[in-house]
Amino acid sequence: MNTAVTAELLTVPEVMARLKVGRSKVYDLIRSRRLVSIKIDGARRIPDVAVRDFVLGQIEEVA
Repeated sequence: MNTAVTAELLTVPEVMARLKVGRSKVYDLIRSRRLVSIKIDGARRIPDVAVRDFVLGQIEEVA
């Protein structure tokens, strides 16, 4: 299977800025599996589509 990855990988500080939350909140979202992330040699990275999906999910919950 040949799948192209087009998602931009964000750092935790970049996600903090996008969501306007603190570091511990981002890690809490990752730990609770509400925000998808991967580890690359010990560095945590979050696909930008995962942040978008999280926000859209939050909007759907209140709608």
